[in-house]
Amino acid sequence: MGIGTEVDSQKAFKLYESVANLENLHGICNLGVCYENGIGTEINEQKAFKLYQKAADLEHSEGMNNLGYCYNNGIGTDFDEKKAFKLYQKAAKLGNEFAQYNLALMYEFGDGIEENFDLAIYWFKKSAEQGNINAQTNLKNSLGMYSLGKCYEVGIGTDVNKQKAFELYHKVADLGNSHGIYCLGCCYDDGVGIDVNKEKAFKLYQMAADLGHIFGINNLGCCYDNGHGTEVNKKKAFELFQKAAILGNDFAQYNLALMYADGKGVEKNIDLAIYWFKKSAEQGDQDALSKLNKLKKIE
Repeated sequence: MGIGTEVDSQKAFKLYESVANLENLHGICNLGVCYENGIGTEINEQKAFKLYQKAADLEHSEGMNNLGYCYNNGIGTDFDEKKAFKLYQKAAKLGNEFAQYNLALMYEFGDGIEENFDLAIYWFKKSAEQGNINAQTNLKNSLGMYSLGKCYEVGIGTDVNKQKAFELYHKVADLGNSHGIYCLGCCYDDGVGIDVNKEKAFKLYQMAADLGHIFGINNLGCCYDNGHGTEVNKKKAFELFQKAAILGNDFAQYNLALMYADGKGVEKNIDLAIYWFKKSAEQGDQDALSKLNKLKKIE
């Protein structure tokens, strides 16, 4: 929208172009926006990408965010979530509200990084504090409900109320959020605010696992391993533990090591058992450390 004059996109483009030629970082970045969106010129995603890259290389936080967006969506370059995450993270730490919002989304959905709701909330909050409407909305919706549910479940700042925790997790799950679905599965599994129902827990873990939730994948493996809500299937349990272990889940790494140590669902392999117990122990799992020490003594 123009101030005191009508919008003239071609003049805006020429102005940004002339300023960019003077190595002005805002000008370089805004010229990239023009090329990306066809403002006063033809859309040229490759030029936009190069301009964002130039601004980012000169430590311009908006350029970093926009470059991250290009990698995140394959604009003018190949799709690369890991590069997008690193750029959003760098720009977010420099205080860019849009990067903080984008970084929070990556943590929320596990894109380019392991899913982490606590860090998602942290960065949504940082962005919201700067007035970002989308971040404020996210905090009020799924993440806000999840956080409140956790508070009621363990008694953070309020009395423990398992039923309220269950209801809030249910609302988050109804929004299609993988972590909410997983937490709801845990409620049914352990009887948190609702009667124990292993069949429902199994189905919810399956849903969470299908969405790529690594804790859901591990817990689904536990269901198959112990016959909770489904028939015992050691081979499926092994495959699920292996999948979550490779993704970095310490509980799955421990469970996978047990399978190798006992020869359940897979051929017995003490070397691989030691490998996975060590991986889990490195993340602080004390049971894994104990098992690891016992196996080393046997050797």
